[in-house]
Order: sequence, then C-alpha cells, then structure tokens
Amino acid sequence: VAQWMGLPTLIQEQNSIPGITNRLLGKKVDSICVAYEGMERFFPKNKIKLTGNPIRSMIIEGKAAGSAKDFFGLDKNKKTLAIIGGSLGARRINEMIADKLSFIQQFDLQILWQCGALYYEQYKNIEQQGVVIRSFIDDMNQFYNAADFIISRAGAGSISELSSVGKPLLLIPSPNVTANHQFHNAIALAQKGAALLIEERNLSQQFDSIFSTLVTDTQLQKQMSTALKAIAKTDASATIVNEMISLL
Repeated sequence: VAQWMGLPTLIQEQNSIPGITNRLLGKKVDSICVAYEGMERFFPKNKIKLTGNPIRSMIIEGKAAGSAKDFFGLDKNKKTLAIIGGSLGARRINEMIADKLSFIQQFDLQILWQCGALYYEQYKNIEQQGVVIRSFIDDMNQFYNAADFIISRAGAGSISELSSVGKPLLLIPSPNVTANHQFHNAIALAQKGAALLIEERNLSQQFDSIFSTLVTDTQLQKQMSTALKAIAKTDASATIVNEMISLL
C-alpha cells in the first residue's frame, strides 16, 4: 500500500535465510536492513544495509555477575552453565540436560536451566543444590550475566542478544522452523569462531566431546567471546531508525 501511495519503504530481515514474504518485498522496497553478511544472495546489493537486529537496552547495559548469581540463589564463586530453549521450552534440549546432569556437574559447574512453561512440571523436581530450574526467565539481563557458559537455540533475537553478551556459547538450533533458518543462523556464527554448534539429530553422539571443549578450552572461550562481540550490533535500533529517516 505504501508503494502504491508513493511512500518510501523499508523492511528488516532478522535471519540469515529470509522468508518468502521478505524475498518478494525485497524486489520492490527502497531499503533492506539485515543482520547477517552475504545477504546479497537474496536481495539487491544496492538496497542492503547491515544494521543487526534490535535488542533490549537492558541487555546492553549488563550487571555484575556476582549480583546476577545472587539473584538466582547461585554461588557467586562458582561457574554457571545457563540453558535456555525459549519461553515454551525445547523438548530435546531438556531431555539431554536431564540425562547429562551428572556429566555436566563433573566440571564443577552449577546450572541455571530455563526449561520452559510446557516442561516445568516434568523437570522441577530435579532442582537441587547447584541446579536452579525456572519455567520462564523474566529478567534476561540477570540470566545472561549470571552465566559463564550458555546453551541456547538459535533464533534471530537470541543470536543478537547472545552476540552482545559475548559468553562462550553452544548453539543447538531447532529443526522445526521454516527453511531450517536456525541452523543457518548458527552456522554463520560457528564459521566465524563465535559459537560451537550441534545439530539436534547429533546430540547423542556429539554432546559430551563438544561440551567438554566448551567448558575446558580457555583459549577457545576467549576467542569465542571476542568473535561474538565483533559480530554484535548494539546500536541496531538507532541505525535502523536513521535509515528510515534518510528515506524521507
């Protein structure tokens, strides 16, 4: 409608693989804000602006790790593995964490586990000293800052926040999404050395070795943190707004 009225138009593509609607709109709009490099495979190069995805200001501001661990009743002197699978939860990740709990604890880690609303009743009784289980995390700033290592899905919003946070990261993308876009989001980070990656179908075979690398290889941890922060676009909201204004 805006185009019919002669108004300037802009779209934002958050994923590394665009959906059908944005692919079609990309041929006609004036500007396309993207979060990943290489998007000229899908859109006209002259329209693309690499802006990143907007993230919540509270994530950028951060908090001290000690106070964040206190917030969840965790030991501020102990390293924390934080697991998040989305608001409803990720069934396969939850199963894997429950099965591997003793293995994870061998690394002298405490666990902050967001299992999701659909699975809380199933897993809440596993909670014990050093294992904090929540159905939902209201304050993601506290969650990220309590973490020393993170296991997560690979949705566009999560990737943007995790890049800004810069904590050593293991991505397990959901296979149940359009065009397998979470895998492509995750592989874009893995290829830059910013995250480790396990496809859900390979969890049983690969988790032990890749997780061990995540929590024991201190040089890799530093490299991942540096790579994540290099990818982060903490000013994405302002950049997109400025691009919109430039079209007026």
